Amino acid sequence: MPTYRDEAVILRTHKLGEADRIVTMLSRRNGKIRAVAKGVRRTSSKFGSRLEPFMVADLQLYQGRSLDIVQQAESLGAYGADIAAHYDRFTSANAMVETADRLSDAEATPEQYLLLVGGLRALSRGEHAPRSILDSYLLRVMALSGWAPSLSDCARCAAPGPHTHFIGQLGGLVCVNCAPAGSPRISPSTLQLLRSLMQGDWDAVDAAPRSDTAAASGLVSAYAQFHLERGIRSLAHVSDSSGEGTR
Repeated sequence: MPTYRDEAVILRTHKLGEADRIVTMLSRRNGKIRAVAKGVRRTSSKFGSRLEPFMVADLQLYQGRSLDIVQQAESLGAYGADIAAHYDRFTSANAMVETADRLSDAEATPEQYLLLVGGLRALSRGEHAPRSILDSYLLRVMALSGWAPSLSDCARCAAPGPHTHFIGQLGGLVCVNCAPAGSPRISPSTLQLLRSLMQGDWDAVDAAPRSDTAAASGLVSAYAQFHLERGIRSLAHVSDSSGEGTR
């Protein structure tokens, strides 16, 4: 059986038999991978802890017919413990890896891998509010998948902005003529926050008032779940609090 090496983020695991696990990963070069890690649930396992969710590892795998087999695993990013120690970080990380898992194999690019690794690293270090890291990840991952929201011109008729309606189902900002009757308006400060989240302008994100972060989070969540066509279950557990971990 041919072997190959790749870097991967562990997205989720399932028990298999008495001592094995099926590991679902997002890799740097080979997209999403499902592989069997034999014996990792035994206390004597040499790399069981390296194949837990939120961990980043350098792997050697056998290429199987349906499932590959993990032969070696070396840790590249041990983010799991620091994330799991904080509820806000943990729930945000779960939403991120669930989103990555929902993307199709065709969308699992090296850019997707690097984006997820960067998000998990930022969460583990408490660099910014966990919900803001999640929102930035969701906006960017949607853009990488071809679903970038319009944050300037009308998403339907391309009329130049500024516009005051953000409708996720229509692709982002829409003009008053395209907005359905009764559509809520988005404030200029919330719109600017969405742009900052998309661009990674963390000085502006960290300085945003709670009212704007809460409003932006609601828009980002609705936008991502609509385009993924299935709800992100983990989002139901994510707190809107923006105070933990900022600096």
